[in-house]
Amino acid sequence: MYGIAERRAFIGLMGSLVGSAWIALWIWGRSPYGRYLGHEQLGELGAGSLLLPITLYLAGWTLMTVAMMLPTALPLLEIFHRLTARRQDQWQLLALLVAGYLGVWIGFGIAAHGGDWLLHEIVERSSWLESRAWLIGAGTLLLAGGFQFSRLKYRCLEKCRAPLSFVTEYWHGRNERRNAFLLGINHGLFCVGCCWALMLLMFAVGVGNVAWMLLLGTVMAAEKNFSWGRTLSAPLGVALLGWGALIFFIHA
Repeated sequence: MYGIAERRAFIGLMGSLVGSAWIALWIWGRSPYGRYLGHEQLGELGAGSLLLPITLYLAGWTLMTVAMMLPTALPLLEIFHRLTARRQDQWQLLALLVAGYLGVWIGFGIAAHGGDWLLHEIVERSSWLESRAWLIGAGTLLLAGGFQFSRLKYRCLEKCRAPLSFVTEYWHGRNERRNAFLLGINHGLFCVGCCWALMLLMFAVGVGNVAWMLLLGTVMAAEKNFSWGRTLSAPLGVALLGWGALIFFIHA
């Protein structure tokens, strides 16, 4: 049976994990290594040792993923925890699910940081782009705003907003550890599918800005987990398109 004690243990664990991530980000941002939470230094990576900076960038992105995206998956995680409540390995299965989910977001982070580094390289080699760096921020805002109205956005959002149906579709009770990990991967893919453009905004407003992280994380959690969340998508899209257009017209 899944009782009050089990639910409290689950909430306590998830709350501690997410809360610790936010605290770690806040402390890290005020440390001498705070620059590795942002992306401004990516263009300075040269021929020297890349192991340490790349490791720190990925560690920072992982913390941001835990802080911002894990709360958006809490309904699915709790349903899964309920279904596996009678199993002795329920916490191990939950850990595998979380690992699969975070693994997808870490993969997205690697791709996003790699693309951002490539963009820095292109800008540094083009005086025209270097003098118009605002185009990158405006373009990111317009891309994120336009994606809010796309079919892919709504299809992925619908999958994420039906956690019980998602679990029953992908959890078959056979090869439990493998299926728990694959369940996390599949949910992560749909989560990235509906939130990737909003996450790219971190590169426009500053990847280490805790206030922006908190705001975007709250918006994405509301979009996915509340019955009225879908009504946010269109107004948010209009606001982002307007913001991007304003930047463009101010500079152009």
